Amino acid sequence: MSIVCPNCKGKNIGKIGTNQYFCWDCLIELSVKGDHLSVYEIEEDGTLSSLDDLFTEEEMRIEPAAGNSA
Repeated sequence: MSIVCPNCKGKNIGKIGTNQYFCWDCLIELSVKGDHLSVYEIEEDGTLSSLDDLFTEEEMRIEPAAGNSA
């Protein structure tokens, strides 16, 4: 599985939990659900606000890792 940030298109993604990732370039949290991402902004009080409505389905799709066939 190869995760690219749908916001900044960066690959500087760190794992922070089970199916949860963090983009170190634009400071948003990503959550994997099947083969799609959900994107969240972290508010000052620590709550998460969904940014999913800002992206298309294609931008939210996770690309399979190289060498894997679908």
